[in-house]
Amino acid sequence: MGVTAHQHQPSNGHRHDHAACVHGAMDRARDLCEARGVKLTAQRARVLELVWSSHQPRGAYAILEDLSKDGKRVAPLTVYRALDFLLEQGLVHRIESLNAFVGCPQPGTSHTGQFLVCERCGEATELTDTTVRDTITAAAAAQGFTVTRQTVEVTGLCPGCRG
Repeated sequence: MGVTAHQHQPSNGHRHDHAACVHGAMDRARDLCEARGVKLTAQRARVLELVWSSHQPRGAYAILEDLSKDGKRVAPLTVYRALDFLLEQGLVHRIESLNAFVGCPQPGTSHTGQFLVCERCGEATELTDTTVRDTITAAAAAQGFTVTRQTVEVTGLCPGCRG
């Protein structure tokens, strides 16, 4: 079974270095955009950085509020355009049930996401389970349906909130 997860609180007792996490995400984004010949403008980069500022999904208006704290007056449309670009490039995922965004730890690789969303603290963990993907695709095909995009969201309690 091909399961990978982007964990934020390692089970080995070590603390998560979030600054390194954000730095790595920004480096991957710059490299990916350069390789694709698309521009990661300063505004798009700042929006991506704000999405990655927490492992909790971030809504567009929370991002807009953070941008205004930077001392810049930014229109909501600017944030939505930046988020659209980041989605198109696979740098973020949209958590539909929350109308919010999380950073993608595997940009540039084709994958379907399953998200575990903690109903108490709001943290979202991305899984990439090929068995789940294949099961959904097969069940849809049995109904004559062709899957073009899959996102599965599961709500529950993370280990930190459960304990």
